[in-house]
Amino acid sequence: MSDAVLVGVDVGTTAAKGVALDEVGAVLATAEAPYELLVPRPGWAEQDPDDWWAATAIVIAELEEFAGPITGIGLTGQMHGLVALDRRDRPLRRAILWNDQRTAVECAEIEARVGRERLIELTGNRALPGFTAPKLLWMRRHEPELYARIEHVLLPKDYVRLRLCGARATDVADASGTLFLDVARRAWSEEVIGALAIPAEWLPSLHESPDLAGETRDGLPVAAGAGDQAAAALGVGADGPGPLSVAIGTSGVVLAAQERFAADPEARLHSFCHAVPGGWQAMGVMLSAAGSLRWLRDAVAPDLAYEQLFAEAAAWTPGTEGLLFLPYLAGERTPHADPAARGAFAGLSLRHDRGALVRAVLEGVAFGLADSLDLLRELGVEPVLGRVSGGGARSDEWLRIVASVLELPLERVAVDAGAAFGAALLGGVPAGVWQDVHAAVAATVKPAGRVEPVADWIEPYREAQARYRALYPALRGLPDVKPSA
Repeated sequence: MSDAVLVGVDVGTTAAKGVALDEVGAVLATAEAPYELLVPRPGWAEQDPDDWWAATAIVIAELEEFAGPITGIGLTGQMHGLVALDRRDRPLRRAILWNDQRTAVECAEIEARVGRERLIELTGNRALPGFTAPKLLWMRRHEPELYARIEHVLLPKDYVRLRLCGARATDVADASGTLFLDVARRAWSEEVIGALAIPAEWLPSLHESPDLAGETRDGLPVAAGAGDQAAAALGVGADGPGPLSVAIGTSGVVLAAQERFAADPEARLHSFCHAVPGGWQAMGVMLSAAGSLRWLRDAVAPDLAYEQLFAEAAAWTPGTEGLLFLPYLAGERTPHADPAARGAFAGLSLRHDRGALVRAVLEGVAFGLADSLDLLRELGVEPVLGRVSGGGARSDEWLRIVASVLELPLERVAVDAGAAFGAALLGGVPAGVWQDVHAAVAATVKPAGRVEPVADWIEPYREAQARYRALYPALRGLPDVKPSA
């Protein structure tokens, strides 16, 4: 048994997931505990914060049972969710999650109060429905009685920390997704908070991700942690200039670590603090990546394994004889920032079968990731390699498609444990296992095989991508159909 047992817990959208590592990155144990996602109205998404805590307690207990006494803990999780607490630190209502779309009016209000250009200059982002600030304004408008009782505001993983060690704290990486942080200064923005008339004392103390943010009752150090994408980037070695992080999970992310703050002037990318002290990150986020493939499988072949679908897709040539798929099943962030965007198949013919539909989905997701990469290149990012993670990274066929569309070699890592892996690395720094984040990454992240672009696919994909990019403007003018309440 290893001397060090570093635990990372990811407070995700469907479950709390945990991993225990030793000091060289070997996985000692994993654990998972699910909880319910509530959709009380179309476009809403909520969860009970105490469900997160109950699941986390189960996960930590299981990890300790199988891996041995814990040395340090790091936390990560879904970003942007609003946890509003009363004076006794109890949730006033269910948390409003990152994928909730109810706050279009409040987003417009924020950009009017602060000014869109000034908001981007300060926070690196536009006001989007997923972020925390518009949710708080929504409570003020629609639930004034509850709003009047707010004493503290936390993000999802930080509520778990509160229950774990009694500290109201967050990290600058996760706080970057609230719209309350001056991202360049790595401090709460008095200007934004004042413009929105939010009491500054509601916000938690700020830390760098590997800082000690509290201790459990047993004296275990708990790192400040990070939002899920920053933590996942550490888990693939994107802790500084070098490999990109390319995540093909339910959502899709292309992330570049940066040594200085640089925001896209139109905020088509998110510019956040990174989980590395003094570092930043720019990332493009598409909301339905592997989620698009899951939707298609559930709709047309719920009993088939994904491997069978990939095999059927491989029978089709690049470009799928003109068939295109827009992966905007839940709106989109990058590059359109349009919660009303919708998915579509275009170019269907009698020749297209199920395998063609699957390949079009794989290619459409790859084109969406390429939109993010092209915007990163506009910021001066010059990548030579992408490190992949997420369920989509398990498919050789999908990685060949993505590598060919991005025109970039892709590498897997030896341990793809998602954001929880990066959280465990952060937990090892205040525990004294590693001196800093870079040492933790160097000791534990190991490449495990490379997928090169297919030379003969590059030109067909360039042509298909041009047609793909013409689809969204053409379909945007269609009348919107509102879901019934």
